[in-house]
Amino acid sequence: MATLTVASAPKKEPAPKIVRQRLATEGSVEFELLCVIARPRLDLGRALQLLRAGIDFSELIRLAGVHGVRPQLIGSLHNLAWETVPAETRASLEIYRRFHGARALSLSEELCRVAAAFSDKGLPFAAFKGPVLAVQLYGDVARRDYTDLDVLVSAPEVDDAERLLEELGYRAADGGRAFRRAFLGYLRQCAFLHPDIDAAIDLHWDFSGVHVPFPLTPAEVWRDLDQVMIGSRAIPTVSGANLALLLAGHGTKEAWRCLGWICDFAMLLDRHPDLDWREIHRRARARGCGDALLLGAAMARQLLETPVPPVLGALIDGSGRVPVLAAHLAHQVRAGELEQLTEGNFTDFHLCDSKLGKLKALLRLVVTPTAGDYEAMKLPPALWSAYYATRPFRLAAKALAALR
Repeated sequence: MATLTVASAPKKEPAPKIVRQRLATEGSVEFELLCVIARPRLDLGRALQLLRAGIDFSELIRLAGVHGVRPQLIGSLHNLAWETVPAETRASLEIYRRFHGARALSLSEELCRVAAAFSDKGLPFAAFKGPVLAVQLYGDVARRDYTDLDVLVSAPEVDDAERLLEELGYRAADGGRAFRRAFLGYLRQCAFLHPDIDAAIDLHWDFSGVHVPFPLTPAEVWRDLDQVMIGSRAIPTVSGANLALLLAGHGTKEAWRCLGWICDFAMLLDRHPDLDWREIHRRARARGCGDALLLGAAMARQLLETPVPPVLGALIDGSGRVPVLAAHLAHQVRAGELEQLTEGNFTDFHLCDSKLGKLKALLRLVVTPTAGDYEAMKLPPALWSAYYATRPFRLAAKALAALR
């Protein structure tokens, strides 16, 4: 690990010491630098001050990878003429930049190939996240960190979409179709891998599991599709107001543990201040998860110092739950406590506005068979329906074991 200080910086300058003392309780200077460079409107002066305070560049690169903001980091360091950055760190980031640029172009080309196949078959679809979100928010397929493609289809056409992906060379990541329907269908998405071109597609027919609400429904997406140009092909995707609900729901479902997701929402706030945020919040609240939208704005304001529309600011400040939850999650993100979260942490329950909503979500999950139930007791397909009865007892046994 290398800690570097610029020799020409004035010795009596107090700012770096103040920064270090404050960050000792709030998080590392490396994380603070990422927050500065991930803002929609970069403060180069502040970034340079943090660099001159002394940076552990190995930790900076690690955190940038964990939080999906390496493209932003590289762009900012380039704008600062790579001041204070060791040669080996710059070389490492340049290697990543070339790799990510090639990967982004490859995934964009693959998205166009998949889109053409869906169109030829007459299967309606919408792409989201990945290259289309990079273009929507950042103007370039390589300006955002991503590793796969996400495609939405309607529920009745999932089987046709899966067969089409198989014709294109993709293979399901988790068992056969019957197994996926029985033990993974509650997630309302499934993963497909292409072994020859190192590509992965998450096929969705909804945006969350059956047990939790979500601010946006697929029906709303189909009624108001947008288009993004990827190369020479127009790709159908999620429109502005719907995109706000999608990003808010996805980030909240994942406890906003990735700075890149907060950056995405902040970019949307910055680029679309004219959206009818009151109406967007009303729609989310009607779905039982209005706090998700407020939480996204609160996280952007707290970690990235992004100005939020006045209507959202007033709703956040008037909420008893959102400021407390935002402060708690922001602390956990700074401390690195959310980096290793898995499904078992139930972070998607944050989507529920009320305790009653969380209780309903828990009860639905208790009676929904998962792949874990199959692994614990492998029954033949003819007996799979028995998992609905055995799952509550298995969970109760796990809870008792944990208490012991």
